[in-house]
Amino acid sequence: MNYLTVENIAKSYGELTLFKDLSFSIHKDQKIAFVAKNGTGKTSILNILSKIDQPDAGKITFRKDITVSFLSQEPFLNSTLTVEETIFNSDNVILKIIRDYEKALLNPDDTEAYQHAFEQMEANAAWDFETQYKQILFKLKLDDLNQKVSTLSGGQKKRLALANALINKPDLLILDEPTNHLDLEMIEWLEAFFAKANITLFMVTHDRYFLERVCNEIIELDHGKLYTYKGNYSYYLEKKEARIEVEKVETGKAKQLYKKELTWMRRQPKARRTKSKSRIDDFADIKHRAHQRRKDHEIQLELNMERLGSKIIELHKISKAYDEKVLLNKFDYTFQKGERAGIIGKNGTGKSSFLNILTQTAQPDSGKIVVGETVKFGYYTQAGITPKPNQKVIDVVKEFGDYIPLKKGRQISAQQLLERFLFDRKKQYDFVEKLSGGERKRLYLCTVLIQNPNFLILDEPTNDLDIVTLNVLEGFLLDFPGCLLVVSHDRYFMDKIVDHLFIFRGHGVIEDFPGNYSDFRAYEDSKPPEGNEDVVKKEKTNWKKNSNNKLSYNEQKEYKNIESKIKALEFDKTELENKFLNPDLSTEEINALSKELQIVIDAIEEKEMRWLELSEKIED
Repeated sequence: MNYLTVENIAKSYGELTLFKDLSFSIHKDQKIAFVAKNGTGKTSILNILSKIDQPDAGKITFRKDITVSFLSQEPFLNSTLTVEETIFNSDNVILKIIRDYEKALLNPDDTEAYQHAFEQMEANAAWDFETQYKQILFKLKLDDLNQKVSTLSGGQKKRLALANALINKPDLLILDEPTNHLDLEMIEWLEAFFAKANITLFMVTHDRYFLERVCNEIIELDHGKLYTYKGNYSYYLEKKEARIEVEKVETGKAKQLYKKELTWMRRQPKARRTKSKSRIDDFADIKHRAHQRRKDHEIQLELNMERLGSKIIELHKISKAYDEKVLLNKFDYTFQKGERAGIIGKNGTGKSSFLNILTQTAQPDSGKIVVGETVKFGYYTQAGITPKPNQKVIDVVKEFGDYIPLKKGRQISAQQLLERFLFDRKKQYDFVEKLSGGERKRLYLCTVLIQNPNFLILDEPTNDLDIVTLNVLEGFLLDFPGCLLVVSHDRYFMDKIVDHLFIFRGHGVIEDFPGNYSDFRAYEDSKPPEGNEDVVKKEKTNWKKNSNNKLSYNEQKEYKNIESKIKALEFDKTELENKFLNPDLSTEEINALSKELQIVIDAIEEKEMRWLELSEKIED
């Protein structure tokens, strides 16, 4: 069933054309992610679909009588209402029945009103609906229904808007970065909710695990064209790579044909031009295709940062509290060279306060922090950047540095760094006020990196960044030789970047976990039920004991992941072997499968040898 059709829409702001001639459709039960770089019009498209904005050209046709809800990054809520009033301020018939029933409960003397409200609840099966909406509010930590919207934080407002959208059960739900401002527990609950729910979704999100587990289709806007992939994020990556390879081959062929046609064009006498018009027109098309060039960047940098000394950062019995709320309680830790740590925990458990104490922009209530003389912090905060009026992109970065030194006397200039983070030369001379929210975050990252820190601290760096930029940032961080400390709700990002985690449990409890986020989830899921505290303590001791023997952080990480990788390769091997059972395979297909199978078998042998090598280290 078709819910809406988008036909040839276009949008420009002054001389800047965001997109043109875009067409696609959304059908019942589709869960679509829209993927594009920052600044190419993702939010504009969502605003057009939700009727906040209008396209300059083209049209959008909605199916008659469907209901649509839109969750924007900055939701508009009536600040004079309470949380409960916001929920009930809806056209949803069932919610009105529940509201009348709850009002009747407050006035038990009016038995007639209560009886009518009760009968309406029965007739419309509203009991289950009431249970579900209260569960949604509970999961999103909106416990105080009488709290005024005007007193809510930005994150609470986003969660309230999300709850409103979910409770109203629209036919089509349009979401702009739904996981922003949610902690990991909420994200995983929402992920499971969407994966099971019979709901039609169209969303923009940078959360790649969310894409993997929720979406069944991805629409990508790449260099002005739309590409549709009928699968989840893994399928999208695989098919996009294949598409790019095909494009490279086609571009190569077009270049060869261009050279041939260029020679022919130069030989043509002027008097015969009219006889060859069609070929000349074809030549123009060939030229366009031959000169297409992808602007994707792969980062492989050997950064030459200032060397860290033997003393980096030491924390001695650090404590911090606000009124009765304890954030840190006599916390001890000594950072080592090359350490790559992540920080996770629920909102309000002290993650940002910890970073501020670490960088000495805030002071602990008690305890001592010792920072080595050679430490040079780079601190990316959630506050972002405040540019001067009429300031250009390149000028913002050059305020902080002109280049990053590389090894062997090379360097990467401010212009080159901006290019690597997807600001082309033309964009570098735009005024900052013309940038999208995601582009500003990208620019802020460049101002931090150009200072060439040797201890890099990133507080929610992935918020508002597109997937393309995240891949670039991950590539840069994987090349970063200094210490790295990251607070992020992006599980995919954390898995790729960090070696161990600080788990902020609340009430001043911080645990050091030797592994990435997926390791932590596997450990948490394997724990016995609550109440078996002795078993939990023993399991945790064994986990740390097995991880901390004579292995480095990276080796610990590798050792814990290697068995799952071997299992995944064994699964791939079985899948490939099953493909040989197809009697219709051609000789070429059999040869290709044989080569692919041999690669997998070699990989399994390599992983098994590495597992034995690491096992022997532990047992020594």
